[in-house]
Amino acid sequence: MNIPFNKPHMTGKELWYIAQAHHGGQLSGDGPFTKKCNAWLEKRTSAKKALLTHSCTGALEIAAMLADIGPGDEVIMPSYTFVSTANAFVLRGAVPVFVDIRPDTLNIDEARIEAAITPRTRAIAVVHYAGVGCEMDTIMEIAQRHNLLVIEDAAQGLMARYKGRALGSFGQMSTLSFHETKNVVSGEGGALLINDLKFVERAEIIREKGTNRSQFFRGQVDKYTWVEVGSSYLPGEIIAAFLWAQLEDATHITTQRMLLWERYHEAFEELEAKDMVRRPVIPHDCEHNAHMYYLLLPNLDTRTKFIAALKAKDISAVFHYVPLHSSPAGQKYGRTGGTMLHTDALSDRLVRLPLFPDLGKQQHAVIEAVLETVPGL
Repeated sequence: MNIPFNKPHMTGKELWYIAQAHHGGQLSGDGPFTKKCNAWLEKRTSAKKALLTHSCTGALEIAAMLADIGPGDEVIMPSYTFVSTANAFVLRGAVPVFVDIRPDTLNIDEARIEAAITPRTRAIAVVHYAGVGCEMDTIMEIAQRHNLLVIEDAAQGLMARYKGRALGSFGQMSTLSFHETKNVVSGEGGALLINDLKFVERAEIIREKGTNRSQFFRGQVDKYTWVEVGSSYLPGEIIAAFLWAQLEDATHITTQRMLLWERYHEAFEELEAKDMVRRPVIPHDCEHNAHMYYLLLPNLDTRTKFIAALKAKDISAVFHYVPLHSSPAGQKYGRTGGTMLHTDALSDRLVRLPLFPDLGKQQHAVIEAVLETVPGL
């Protein structure tokens, strides 16, 4: 038995839709399937405008340009996140200011944001870790009081909600990922969600190589030309066709993942009661999407032994981010805004278990292995 950490789920319609895109003859970006995906995202997230991109990284880069982030500006963000959250702003010459995370959700600690604000601060980039929403009411209030933009990195957040609203619907801009490790996938892919209409026109221009091509195709201008800095952020139509099959099945995918998540959560309740592990915490205001199931072990040594023990049973369990503030690039380009106590401690303790819709009966083997391994560590 070999149980991988992740296995992309296939709905069965991907190749059919790819064949349709091939038959239609338009394989470049913004074809019929791209438009379907954009419309679906707008409906499900209430975004004013959704634009597919070739990656969530690309969407973050567009957001940084829309925010007019420049040299010397500062952007507040968690250190416990993927490098793209910081890279998008460093590419514009900005300084990422890393703030500690909450010990319960592992999201940015909203109570520590205000102390990190300086006259150079231009935006707050929040990350909804594991598809569990940050405390957006508080964060938006802080941003409004200090005249800051909020950019949501909702890479893991599709189909999740905070106080009944979709993740990605709070900040002026937000980003999604459809990388093969996410719940809904296209191999590589992402989307930019715009919640403030004043950014829509520029977003289209930046995404389309700095040209007003989108306006041209809508008949708003008689020719298109280069109007500002941009790059090529569009996915091809084959990628969009694949994604459309996934979006059509997003509710079913989420339901299947939730069943697996709940099964894990129930199985490890006793281990948590004995203080051997800590399970994920989901605040009552949050509806998560079962993006991942993790356990927090007592320390780094225990986690290392745990991962090795599961590997010996042909089960792949993995840790997650190396905190950005302690990475070589993080130390070169960024700085910390206060102590990083929880970021440092929790990143050493976290381990992610296999979770994908087709895990099926193999989940029992994972649960048995965890229950056998943890007490002996």
